[in-house]
Amino acid sequence: MKCDTRTEGGVSRETATLFATAKGVGQLRKKVSDFETRDTSPREKDGEITPGRPRNADLVQSLAAITEAGLRALWRSPAAKFPTGDAVCTWEIWLDPAGADQFIAQAGAIGVAISADRLVFPEDVVVIGDAARDILALAVRRFGGVRALATPTVTADFFDSLDVTEQAEWVASMESRCTYAPMQGAGYVTLLDTGVSRAHPLIQPALAVDDRHAANPAWGLDDIRGHGTQLAGLALYGDLTWTLQATLPVTVANRLESVKLIPEAGMNPHHLLGAMTRGAVDAVEAVSDRRRTFTMASTTGEDTPHDGAPTSWSSEVDQLAAGVSGVKKLKRLILVSAGNTDNFTFGAGSYLDTCDLGENEVESPAQAWNAICVGAYTTKTNLPAGTAQTALAPAGDLSPASRTASWASHWPLKPDVVHEGGNWINFEPPPPMRHGWLSLLSTHHNYPARSFCFSHDTSAATALAAKEITELWSLYPQLWPETIRALYVSSARWTQQMRSHLPAAAQKGDYARLFRRYGYGVPDMQRARRSASNALTLIVEDEIVPYGLSEKTGGDVHNEMRLFTLPWPVEELRKLGNSEVTLRVALSSFIAPNPSEASRGSRYRYASHNLRFKLNRAGENAEQFMARISIAAEQPGAPPNAEDDLWEFGSVRRDVGSLHIDQLRCRASDLARRNLIAVHPVTGWWKSSALLEAGLPTVRFALIIEIDAEELEAELYIEVGTAIAAMSAVKTATTIVT
Repeated sequence: MKCDTRTEGGVSRETATLFATAKGVGQLRKKVSDFETRDTSPREKDGEITPGRPRNADLVQSLAAITEAGLRALWRSPAAKFPTGDAVCTWEIWLDPAGADQFIAQAGAIGVAISADRLVFPEDVVVIGDAARDILALAVRRFGGVRALATPTVTADFFDSLDVTEQAEWVASMESRCTYAPMQGAGYVTLLDTGVSRAHPLIQPALAVDDRHAANPAWGLDDIRGHGTQLAGLALYGDLTWTLQATLPVTVANRLESVKLIPEAGMNPHHLLGAMTRGAVDAVEAVSDRRRTFTMASTTGEDTPHDGAPTSWSSEVDQLAAGVSGVKKLKRLILVSAGNTDNFTFGAGSYLDTCDLGENEVESPAQAWNAICVGAYTTKTNLPAGTAQTALAPAGDLSPASRTASWASHWPLKPDVVHEGGNWINFEPPPPMRHGWLSLLSTHHNYPARSFCFSHDTSAATALAAKEITELWSLYPQLWPETIRALYVSSARWTQQMRSHLPAAAQKGDYARLFRRYGYGVPDMQRARRSASNALTLIVEDEIVPYGLSEKTGGDVHNEMRLFTLPWPVEELRKLGNSEVTLRVALSSFIAPNPSEASRGSRYRYASHNLRFKLNRAGENAEQFMARISIAAEQPGAPPNAEDDLWEFGSVRRDVGSLHIDQLRCRASDLARRNLIAVHPVTGWWKSSALLEAGLPTVRFALIIEIDAEELEAELYIEVGTAIAAMSAVKTATTIVT
């Protein structure tokens, strides 16, 4: 209970706000309802009949009024700062730790855009949310768990504006709370950038002296430009705006490696970009074998427009990821930023229309098939009180700095995901500009002269993605790079604001705009690693020989497909009956590129191999299913069949690139009968008799299958675990329940 004294109209009133669970509020409502509609039974005493009284009269009549706590009752900032009007505004939301995750997930579904950043205190979790008052009030009443509301006060601008001594004090305070992962067995974020400064106390413990390199041995190792040190801070801690304010210990799970890819003055010649990137990879891999997330926030506009077609740089990135280039022939996990827009190209119209223009297409090498391309979105809209300008992008939408794909199909969907990249302030007249309140905070390369600096755009977003994906890989170090890529990207979802750009009854083609801007959306680390009682993830890692030579004709043919009998929780799905569940499937493989001029117009001639997945129809047995797939494999460009009608994105969106993701919603009872999934090849440049005569190549792939029963009560995990144990003798796949 919280007591307060307020003055209204010159009269002081004491008020008490009682915090109750949803169950308690429901019981109270029932008592009030019974008071209004029901009486107690008449009683006889000393021969006289006493009429019944309204039920719960003593309780109800002792209260002048019973109301649910409104937003003002939860407000802990000065009353004058309470938001007025119906406009969307920014709130600091204090949550009960036990219900924080549930509130964040559920409130987001009804229109409260909540930032991914959070503060964790011993008894509270603090998040920033954007919503109109009525929407937030609905979330508070419906989901509970909100302890207090306030106006956000501390931003990146606050820390950047401090003097040298005050900044150093904040650094020392945070440093005392940090514990760093040991070198042995840790995941490494390998930054291919301007170098990283070890002078900063928050960088030094995670970056060993011997873990700084240069693509050109003649270059120095220090970060003169400052860009690499910015990315390093974000890759270790995320947005420091939040981490600095927290009071609990900070565990830094990642370590750093730095390879200077960009010279101290000028830029690399365009024709050397691919060679310099290969040299950077070779330089760091010559030292040791580690679990690395190669992170590159450097792109070029000299190849624009490329319309998604491969360039020499993107092809080299594909080769490095596939392990067919570099001194060591290793599969590699590579992240590339989408590139940034030019704010001077923005006019008075919709900023999204400008981002969608062809001249703002994703820059090379971010269109590489095997790399994870990271764009930027933003939840930062809070500006100082009294500011006449407004944030350009609404919370949960594309950051104005983020480039988009100008192509709708044929070439891979890019970006793959988006992460926080900050916002711009809307000036009249244009152009819009960056603003400290709408930026991220990171480590400055010139410590101790400065401790902090602003960070923005797709570079910042890529560093945040590198932090998460490296932490995910550290949880499952035995998984392949192809698998981690699929797990991370498949965890992404579009925000409510992103989905607002869809028509009411969205068709498959309507999703093209969302894919071009946001890829698959914002990654969710909790979803990437979870498997609860009502959601599970199956991971299959396997190999396939996609092409072979016919014994009869000697010509090239499709050689193998992989058919998996899924350990579906059949009994639990049948119990759910007509209730809908969501099935999401991701297929990931690294292709070897062939960027010849003849291949630039054909995805089937650029990629060494192309794989597809198919799910059987309800009631379709294995023989019928395999016959249907055999026909589809020989006609990769054929019109979609009836199976596509249930998939949300469809084959036009799904069957591009080397990472394929789709989902369907169907009745649980129907999904129980769809227990066969196949991975099969379609045409690639390896399907050539002349090449196959030298040997049949083997291809690795990862298949991720997720069932989500959402709010339904279903013990899916337990039954699947039992089914997997029963199938342990099956040798066709490695299946892991995570």
